[in-house]
Amino acid sequence: MQKMNIVYLILGGNEGNVLQTLQKTEQLISENVGEIVNKSHVFVTSAWGNTNQPDFLNQVFCVNTKLSATILLQKLISIELKLGRVRKDIKWTERTIDIDILFYNNDIIETEVLKIPHPLLIERKFVLVPLAELAPKFIHPIYNKNIETLLVECNDKLEVMKLLVTNG
Repeated sequence: MQKMNIVYLILGGNEGNVLQTLQKTEQLISENVGEIVNKSHVFVTSAWGNTNQPDFLNQVFCVNTKLSATILLQKLISIELKLGRVRKDIKWTERTIDIDILFYNNDIIETEVLKIPHPLLIERKFVLVPLAELAPKFIHPIYNKNIETLLVECNDKLEVMKLLVTNG
């Protein structure tokens, strides 16, 4: 019997109708990856790294999946492509959707194409704020600190605001 893996993903985008893209991404993850057991609110943040672009919307999902980490990555890249993501040589540019694996169980994975836990998550409030909403006590397997503590210790000065979505 295949083991169920608990995965935390961060979704983000700043090109096109991002809220709609996040909803489509949620549907595609449910259909192709596994059961979304929890999700954070959507948060708005100024662009990180390359700041001369529109604000990003970000959301964290907790997903139960039977996929290996490598197959998971392939599925997520396929979802990004389906939703119009164009990978460029320049880092931190506008995109319709970006899906990163933050954690895969408590595993530490380092290959040429995959690094889990995500190496930059402790430096980015736009990741830590929604992650802390879902899993404040989750222990980072490398730093041996919970997400709440990592957020308090984070030096990132970008403001991360909860998006208030109204119906109608």
